Amino acid sequence: MIVARLSTHLVTVSLLAFFSTALGCGVMPAGQGSSRPFTLTGFTLPVAMVYSPKADVPIRVPGIAANQAAARGFVQRLVMQTVIDVLERQGRSALLPDAVISAILGQLSVNITYEPLQCEDVAITLMEMVGNARNPSQRCIIVSGNTVTGICSKMAAAARCNMPARVKITDVPVKYTTISGTVSTTNIIMANWSKAMWQSVLNRAVRMLASGPIGLHFFSASATVGGN
Repeated sequence: MIVARLSTHLVTVSLLAFFSTALGCGVMPAGQGSSRPFTLTGFTLPVAMVYSPKADVPIRVPGIAANQAAARGFVQRLVMQTVIDVLERQGRSALLPDAVISAILGQLSVNITYEPLQCEDVAITLMEMVGNARNPSQRCIIVSGNTVTGICSKMAAAARCNMPARVKITDVPVKYTTISGTVSTTNIIMANWSKAMWQSVLNRAVRMLASGPIGLHFFSASATVGGN
């Protein structure tokens, strides 16, 4: 425990040291920069990260995206803004001027890879059952407010999913509760950050997500930074 705390402290000191010396926030030559892959896992699926093409679904389930682009855009904005907020707080902790913080963050980008789940139909009470359309596809079973808790999978046209008995209902596939991304920067100093420093940033981002508007979904989430 002591070693873990010391490690966290050293990473924090390193981050603050970066921000305190970042007044010369130079940009690397064109075409050069540094990128780190990362993965977020272990969260539950909020309806804002799925979409439905059916007009009546958003009426029954407020917050669900109307199309794939909207759902993917939500994830992109959510993760990128959270990473930016973490770095901005670090900059303010180091008493950097707003102009310097803005310049540093302007040299940062976060790109997300995520395939949202399409919901053809939904069930929002324990007594509802979801039938299958002629063109079978996966569909969501939504309970507990704004959380997708299971899927009524492809099946025969005559089959139906029963929520109380969990008949023909499967857990949400891991692919929908996994966000992959890359954080890139052209800032000379930030480009040389170690894996541990970026891991600290992403750990803070997860904690910030867990305390945000959809925090309950990210309460048990974790981040893993790749690379050396």
